[in-house]
Amino acid sequence: MPAVMNRRSAATPPVLPGFSYVRPLGSGGFADVFLYEQEMPRRVVAVKVLLADALNPEVLSSFAAEADVMARLSAHPSILTIYQASISADGRPYLATEFCPDSYGVRYKQAPASLAETLDVGVRMASALETAHRAGVLHRDVKPTNVLIASLGTPVLADFGIAASLSAADDGDESFAMSVPWSAPEVVSGSTSGTVASEVWSLGATLYTLLAGRSPFASDDKTKNTRDAMISRIIRAHYTELGRADVPPAVEELLRSTMAKDPSKRPESMAALAEKLRWLQYELGQVPSPIEIAGGLGAGVSAASAGAPRGPVITTVNPDSRRAARAAAASGRDPDAATRRASARRPIGLVVGLAVGAVVLVGAVVAVLLAVGVI
Repeated sequence: MPAVMNRRSAATPPVLPGFSYVRPLGSGGFADVFLYEQEMPRRVVAVKVLLADALNPEVLSSFAAEADVMARLSAHPSILTIYQASISADGRPYLATEFCPDSYGVRYKQAPASLAETLDVGVRMASALETAHRAGVLHRDVKPTNVLIASLGTPVLADFGIAASLSAADDGDESFAMSVPWSAPEVVSGSTSGTVASEVWSLGATLYTLLAGRSPFASDDKTKNTRDAMISRIIRAHYTELGRADVPPAVEELLRSTMAKDPSKRPESMAALAEKLRWLQYELGQVPSPIEIAGGLGAGVSAASAGAPRGPVITTVNPDSRRAARAAAASGRDPDAATRRASARRPIGLVVGLAVGAVVLVGAVVAVLLAVGVI
């Protein structure tokens, strides 16, 4: 998570065991982000904390879903790594992730990116999103701000806060916060809350933004960049060429295809888009970026545990202890099961102890008799 502050002042950072507060990083509609130092292992981390006045069932469910999705996907090298998710002492849920010192949401406003860098970002983000799609997850908020820059300078995809399963995302009645400048026509019109094709559009719009220093349908006249005016231009989907001397027609054509008004005319998948971007790298004499698509990340939690209460991590105890027996009784399980197991094991331990003692005693007697010459 990048070191960027929004206009709203951050709330008081929570006290987190094993972490020392450093400074605020940013503020959003439902959460604040702080920089902490983790004590063991020693490292800086970004901690996303839900606002106390935003703690309703819908927001809590979304936050838990984000933690679960990121835990499943963060094995991918181009997806932000999650370290821990829990609830602070004052009741606010939090998410601890790797700290990324910068983001493309900041960089594109400072200066357009080079073509080589943009193509590299495109291949890596397409790989990350293809991995998410194969795991059955849509990101639904692909934009420059959510492409962070890790400590080693590589791009990573962040913020799965409004992610949805591929099977549920076509529900047009679902309410979610979209980022209009990078959303597809079918999304801003309300036809869908997200599809693979709409994410192809969003990634294409993001790459265009890196090269142009502005979003694809933003006007140079800032008074014309109201939400309604932007949506109207997006729905018309008239592509404006970048006009950069170092951007060849083949790159313009690929970006145009990602933002085709008809979803069926866009690249059919993120994997297909990644291959097209790699081919452009090859044709331009650049070293093609690796396409890294992870498999086997689709296994989710069981249906029984999916709706279970979520809370702080609780240290486990010896299953044979009295504390375990009391906990079992409180949860409605057999209150005497743990005690019976412990009691059943005590006679066995006693017999073993007596046997060992007898062997030691016999050995001592034999040693004495040998010493005095009796045997």
